[in-house]
Amino acid sequence: MYVRRTLEKEIIKMSSAFPVVYVGGPRQAGKTTILRNCDKSRRFVSLDTLKVQDEAKTDPEMFLNNHPAPVLIDEVQYAPELFPYIKAIVDREQKPGMYWLSGSQHFNLMQDITESLAGRVGILKLNGFSQDEKNGRPEIS
Repeated sequence: MYVRRTLEKEIIKMSSAFPVVYVGGPRQAGKTTILRNCDKSRRFVSLDTLKVQDEAKTDPEMFLNNHPAPVLIDEVQYAPELFPYIKAIVDREQKPGMYWLSGSQHFNLMQDITESLAGRVGILKLNGFSQDEKNGRPEIS
């Protein structure tokens, strides 16, 4: 059963303002789940497996061609090589909501994102459940 989260509205709002939305936070906080529930029609690819990571790292351009926007790229911290290619695509296309990224918040990842995608990315942090979310009232938090 999916538990609605307070951050849902902010994800949608940022997606209409930025070409890239990044949701970070601790493992098992629900980053993938909330993003997949915000837009069930969006393409999804996870970099959780070595094969997919390798594809993203060794040929980022081909990887992004194979997974075109709008797309959710999960566990993006495993392939920071994607960021310059995402930047080039969003600069060319100039459309909001093209890429949704999720990952654990490592300092180096955040530095890569803020440097590579400056002005193009809305950054959000998802924590554990609030009491209002647990009580089924995410709009209150």
